[in-house]
Amino acid sequence: MRFGDFLKATVLLSGASATFLAALTVVGISSSLEQTPMIVCAVWWVLATIIGSVLGARDGATDQIAGLLSGARHQQALPELAPARVLLNRLWPLLVATLAAGTASVFLPQVGGIAAGFAIIWALAWRSQESAVTAIEERDGARFYVDKTSPLSTIRLIRTPGFGGDYLRV
Repeated sequence: MRFGDFLKATVLLSGASATFLAALTVVGISSSLEQTPMIVCAVWWVLATIIGSVLGARDGATDQIAGLLSGARHQQALPELAPARVLLNRLWPLLVATLAAGTASVFLPQVGGIAAGFAIIWALAWRSQESAVTAIEERDGARFYVDKTSPLSTIRLIRTPGFGGDYLRV
């Protein structure tokens, strides 16, 4: 799976997680008579939006992404493409956290509300990284792919030859 596509999927899945958890929170809190948890969650979501927007307002790649790109292993052939496996292999913590917070929010809706805020931060903080990676790929005439690794090990990238230019912008 291309690394830029992986970053885009991460943002979209984090946003989906935030939406799911927020919906569970609203449904759970609306059935109670107390308004305090609803106010606290709403304030937290606004703060999370501000925090995520500030963290994601950079033009270039983060230091972590730049380090991954510079440490990518060179390879002439395309790696095996298995996007579903890569997403599950790398984003299983998001899945586990969403399921755990969703289950807990059935009994304590504010748990899902707090977890939704963190998913909002994550999605907004990483929203511009895909375009930064695409710009680096176009500049260097290379493509970066996620390497096959263990789910518990750090992510590694493979660098393959690519084409330079603006052909990626449609």
